[in-house]
Amino acid sequence: MVSVLWYYIVMTFHIITLFPRAFRSYFGESILKRAIEDKKIAVKFYNPRDYADNKWKRIDRRAYGGGPGMVIQAEPVIRAVARAYALRRKSKIIWLTPSGKPFTGAVGKQYAKKYTDLIIICGRYEGVDARVKKIFKVEEVSVGPFVLTGGELAAEIIIDSVSRYIPGVLGDLASLEESRIASPDVYTRPAIFAYQGKKYRVPKVLLGGNHAAIDAWRAKKKAASR
Repeated sequence: MVSVLWYYIVMTFHIITLFPRAFRSYFGESILKRAIEDKKIAVKFYNPRDYADNKWKRIDRRAYGGGPGMVIQAEPVIRAVARAYALRRKSKIIWLTPSGKPFTGAVGKQYAKKYTDLIIICGRYEGVDARVKKIFKVEEVSVGPFVLTGGELAAEIIIDSVSRYIPGVLGDLASLEESRIASPDVYTRPAIFAYQGKKYRVPKVLLGGNHAAIDAWRAKKKAASR
């Protein structure tokens, strides 16, 4: 069964997950919420439990070779991915794993430009039976050199990053920090405030209106933060 929250217009994200409700809060706020409502992006969920072939909807078993924890069975995941893939146009299947290819802004931009559909497989427990990767051509992707309890948070990171490159999601492409000189430090009014007897000021260069000087200051700050 496909849980459809929003309908496709530009980019569709197909999420294979045991916990679709984990996404509702993040996608229900701010920029992504507006992008979904404006039909700039769409998100569909496929729960492997809905594709289980037993009355208990069980989808996990102990690992061959021993070890702690449970492994998600291949067949329910295969059926879920096949359902998502049947709706494809230009699709990429992403297998989330700490040992995968590092996800970067450049990778996200490539996904946004090259594909109409991203199918993201979220693991849980000890992971998903590796035979799924023999059935489908997947790209193994990592959002960082660490291990999470599940792939859902990593999927949110990828969807957020990719969505920024889809026209209309940010409202103005000038909002992309990557396309302009942006500093890691930003300031707003008031120009001066006091806290515990000490005054805190906005850097003078930002108040002068000299945009060449401001760009130079921002570029220097950006370089120093790397």
